[in-house]
Amino acid sequence: MFDGLKDKLSGFREDVEESTEGEDEAAPDDEAAAESDETDASTDPVGDDSDAAAVETGSDEPTADGDSSSNDDEPSTFQRAKAFATGRIIIEEEDLEEPLWNLEMALLESDVEMSVAEQILDSVRESMLGESRKQVETTGELVESALHDALLDVIAVGQFDFEQRIAEADKPVTIVFTGVNGVGKTTSIAKLSEWLADRGYSSVLANGDTYRAGANEQIREHADRLGRDLISHDQGGDPAAVIYDGVEYAEANDIDVVLGDTAGRLHTSDDLMAQLEKIDRVVDPDMTLFVDEAVAGQDAVNRAKEFDDAAAIDGAILTKADADSSGGAAISVAYVTGKPILFLGTGQGYDDITLFDPEDLVESLLDEE
Repeated sequence: MFDGLKDKLSGFREDVEESTEGEDEAAPDDEAAAESDETDASTDPVGDDSDAAAVETGSDEPTADGDSSSNDDEPSTFQRAKAFATGRIIIEEEDLEEPLWNLEMALLESDVEMSVAEQILDSVRESMLGESRKQVETTGELVESALHDALLDVIAVGQFDFEQRIAEADKPVTIVFTGVNGVGKTTSIAKLSEWLADRGYSSVLANGDTYRAGANEQIREHADRLGRDLISHDQGGDPAAVIYDGVEYAEANDIDVVLGDTAGRLHTSDDLMAQLEKIDRVVDPDMTLFVDEAVAGQDAVNRAKEFDDAAAIDGAILTKADADSSGGAAISVAYVTGKPILFLGTGQGYDDITLFDPEDLVESLLDEE
């Protein structure tokens, strides 16, 4: 899963290693500087204290003839020499310039949204620039640590324990599903009903997709296969009324969760988005989940923002995560909405749904095996 992005992240690690190779071998000037500094340390205690202060603050103090560092943000010649003498290396801006450019292009090619890519780059740069690391800690390990933290920061935005929220909420819990046509929304409802049943929760399905011909038949087929009750109205009815009836039915029959389908809205349709806003007002669902395909890339990111604006979503389900996806949607959707990815659809069966774990995804993206 997400092999395309995984390959590109591996390429960034190789780029940085190439740009810093040889830095563990001292240049003649650096080696001489290191020896000179050691000699000065034994004959000039005052000079040693000044040099130590320069290392701790990350900049050179003015010398006796008035010279000082022209750029406090860049490691000085002394710092580089000192780093070598103590078995350490320093990552500099010039080492990262080309690898970071290549990483940015790789992320954008993998459908990572631009603001998300910029956040990842800033985090990696901040973690690595000017860093001094023991030479036994390879550059590759430093890159992996920086990428791990940067990716986790954007993927894990807003993450919460879905099952714990269901367990602690007053019953019935009402969950409304939104998304465009054809992304697997109705099937995801059926899968989540089965996921809940496996954990001891009863559910009723409510078909708020009253616009599409055949919608009742489609969701009824799932309900019959799973042995679930279904609340539906005739085609053309009020979607908000259908889901509201589902809530009342659940209250009367001691059912734990109401799973409400909605029309496959195009995010550019003002009428349909207004209907979604009405459902939000009338039903006041406990959760609204956005459903889209992991393979949709930037389109999924744009749609997630639109749907979140219409009726604030609480999380997302990405279908077709088992397909050969670049991974950009999984990284971007959570960050641009501030709402987490909660589930991944991984196949056609009712059991083919899994809780999304940001840490697992990051580890899989960085795994070289």
